[in-house]
Amino acid sequence: METREKIIIIGGGFAGLQLAKTLNNKNKKVIVLDRMNHHMFQPLFYQVASGRIEPSNISFPFRKIFQQSRNTQFRMTEVKEIDPANHKVITDEAEFTYDKLIIATGCKTNFFGNKDLEGKAFGMKNTQEAISIRNHVLMTFEKLIIEKSRSDDGNWNIVIVGSGPTGVELAGAFAEMKKDILPRDYPYMNFDHLKIILVSSTEKPLAVMSSEAQEKSEKYLKDLGVTFMSGEVVTDYDGDKVHLKSGKEIPSNNVIWAAGVTGNVVGGFPEDKLVRNRYIVDRYNKIQGYDNIYAIGDIAYMETPKYPQGHPQVANVAINQAKNLGKNLLKKSREEWKEYEYDDKGSLATIGKHRAVVDLPFIKFQGFLAWYFWMFLHLMLILSVRNKLAIFFNWMWSYINKDSSLRLIIIPTKKNGTLQ
Repeated sequence: METREKIIIIGGGFAGLQLAKTLNNKNKKVIVLDRMNHHMFQPLFYQVASGRIEPSNISFPFRKIFQQSRNTQFRMTEVKEIDPANHKVITDEAEFTYDKLIIATGCKTNFFGNKDLEGKAFGMKNTQEAISIRNHVLMTFEKLIIEKSRSDDGNWNIVIVGSGPTGVELAGAFAEMKKDILPRDYPYMNFDHLKIILVSSTEKPLAVMSSEAQEKSEKYLKDLGVTFMSGEVVTDYDGDKVHLKSGKEIPSNNVIWAAGVTGNVVGGFPEDKLVRNRYIVDRYNKIQGYDNIYAIGDIAYMETPKYPQGHPQVANVAINQAKNLGKNLLKKSREEWKEYEYDDKGSLATIGKHRAVVDLPFIKFQGFLAWYFWMFLHLMLILSVRNKLAIFFNWMWSYINKDSSLRLIIIPTKKNGTLQ
């Protein structure tokens, strides 16, 4: 009886999950390793952070996903190191051997080595961080209504650093929250004092999109009352004030960092296998110098004629690299393998109700039509029918009432000095 090839996938993000689904119920033994027990739909984290949807609506347990699988297993564990010489993955609880290894560990927030920023600002790369932002911002207003004073100006400034899609979408969501929701929740507070400040190192928001999208998104932000600070670089944050390279300071107790990402590199590889904290791979996603180890998604650095500086770290690249590698792994001969190249389908971002920008290869458009397009596309990408319906209901309720009922403050309790 032929022994099935054992494939280990580290990471269950867009790339890892897509690869596992491509190999599902095929003649391979697949093990998915992840430190979380669920896949997260990251493009909607900003809606969790602003109380628009519940975390469960965009989180999908791996064991549920692979419940009917005949060949795929899941293990919840954190990978510490890879031992390529002995074909082993070393985790905090066990060791796993493999015939082929695929690294799909994605990215984490890049604080550029600034420990103060890392310790005091909020990132938004996982469910826990999105929930922490929601808790912290809502607790700010709970404290303010008790204090009944503006003694700390930092409570009245929500600072978002980075004007890519995440920063812009989050700024728009908080601006709408300020206008439509908070005055109803806290009728005796004057929210004219509350400022949503978007700090950008570029002159325009959404610098990777078209000039039309940049101009329109800046207009949308200003229409919503967002303070857009262009050409500013954050150098430090001490917990009370954001320090800018220009010498300016912004008092704030609510700072969200959306200014960049860096690869989640796993130990066990020499430095010369990395470029900008990403594994150097060939056109088949094989890591340079190894015959049976691959990297896909955000963690992979692949140079191609169309992308000589590597592919953008976006979900479409991750999903399509995973599909291509999965199909290659199922072919009988290496000669049949297909090289990967990214076909850019476009980009989009939303900046509040009826405000969105869409750049497609054949057309660019903005406004309410773009907003509906954004909603439809994201809804279709959600995994389960139940979650699609839950999100659709929340969106429709918010659309009609300009409100939601999801502003729960969930803070872990402490017992004997430890979180419970």
